[in-house]
Amino acid sequence: MTNYVTVEKLTKKYGDLVAVNSLSFTVEQNEIFGFLGPNGAGKTTTLNVISTLSDYDRGSVTIAGYDLAKEPGKIKALLGIVPQDVAVYGSLTAAENIALFASLYGLRGKELTSATDEALDFVGLADERKTRAGKMSGGMRRRLNIACGIAHKPKLIIMDEPTVGVDARSRETILLSIRKLRDGGATIIYTSHYMPEVQEIADRIAIIDKGRLAAIGTEQELIGYVTDRKTIRIVTGSGAAEDIRAAVAEMANLAGVKSAKYGGERGEIRVDVSLESANISPILKTLMARDVAIKSFDEEAPDLETTFLALTGSELHAGDANGEPAAPAKK
Repeated sequence: MTNYVTVEKLTKKYGDLVAVNSLSFTVEQNEIFGFLGPNGAGKTTTLNVISTLSDYDRGSVTIAGYDLAKEPGKIKALLGIVPQDVAVYGSLTAAENIALFASLYGLRGKELTSATDEALDFVGLADERKTRAGKMSGGMRRRLNIACGIAHKPKLIIMDEPTVGVDARSRETILLSIRKLRDGGATIIYTSHYMPEVQEIADRIAIIDKGRLAAIGTEQELIGYVTDRKTIRIVTGSGAAEDIRAAVAEMANLAGVKSAKYGGERGEIRVDVSLESANISPILKTLMARDVAIKSFDEEAPDLETTFLALTGSELHAGDANGEPAAPAKK
């Protein structure tokens, strides 16, 4: 795939504090790119630079072949921003809000009307076009927030916590619309503190910590950076201890098995297998062949949350307000 965004050795300081430290990564064209980091990691600062809202000290940013330092105007024309804080006017209707923001990108007349209608339909608010934003539910305002950011059909969309505070139904509607944007040709940089959401929607994910890139890749690639195995726990019922131990010894030699141990007291067997192993039937059959009853078994596979914790030492929390300095206003 083609790189749409290229960040090379980006560095941004606030006084003596290095918020972003020689950060490099790429975002491929037409992908949903998850961008994660703990509080104070430099995530917001990096997105502010890409959004042309903040300057930087060293490095380079290229978007669609345009150099941010030399051609910021051309990059701004490509951008759509969906901020975490809902940026709509409560006294205006849904249609008026969208038309206002789309007009800032030069849309006028029939083109503006058409773009407004398409954006309303896209987020499922066509029937609410005359409803004032202040009278809408939280989920509807979130969807309107997205419509305002995408009505001008941007090629690169930056979404910062677009589903925060919404109900499950609104979240699914929003995630569906984001996938449609990707499928329609947009490239999306997506941030969220809700890890299952990132796992569900992102094609690739970057994790940054202390201003540096900690890891980048698909969900499974990131998990593979931390561990190469998952654990299967089996609680046995009736069966002689020597038969269980013999079965465990056989398990240790099965393809994909890293180790197999018998706990004894609770009759629990722990089998560590490679992440790629999908079939546990051979493991269970070794017990069944020796008439060992199986009371229960479960699989403990590592997930993105545990990977994030291993890479950063922190859990994922919403926002950077408590850790990362606010970007100074541009003059």
